Amino acid sequence: MQVHLNPPLEPGSAPQLAAAIVAAAADISDADLDYSPETIDVVEDIVDGFRAEGVSREEMAESLVGFGCYLGEIVTRHIGGVWRHTPTAHLTAAVFVVVLPDARECHPIDWVFSRLESGAAVSIRALYAATAAGGADSTLAEEGAHE
Repeated sequence: MQVHLNPPLEPGSAPQLAAAIVAAAADISDADLDYSPETIDVVEDIVDGFRAEGVSREEMAESLVGFGCYLGEIVTRHIGGVWRHTPTAHLTAAVFVVVLPDARECHPIDWVFSRLESGAAVSIRALYAATAAGGADSTLAEEGAHE
């Protein structure tokens, strides 16, 4: 999947991509995204709306990456960690993840793509909670993410 973002899709641009999706969500749906963990529910609702409209991951790639960066910023601000390149990116065009203080990898961009594809069966809230609790690798934490 080809994603064309401005700024480009790089670890250092994740905060800017998150800020851009915050502004877009406020303009389009009056969503108040303040980088608090409580707003994860808002992101889930927005992605569920995309799913209900029947859009594909390709059609919404830029927005999904933006929301993934937003979720990653919640992780870095409330749990800790830094954005880094990874050769293990598996679901998206994103080749970067949040590396947590304990060296686990967190894949918030993949969380969003998985929510679009699987709906409520993938709980971004549960993935965040598993990450915060120091649970298993946070790629999708298969057992913890599915409700």
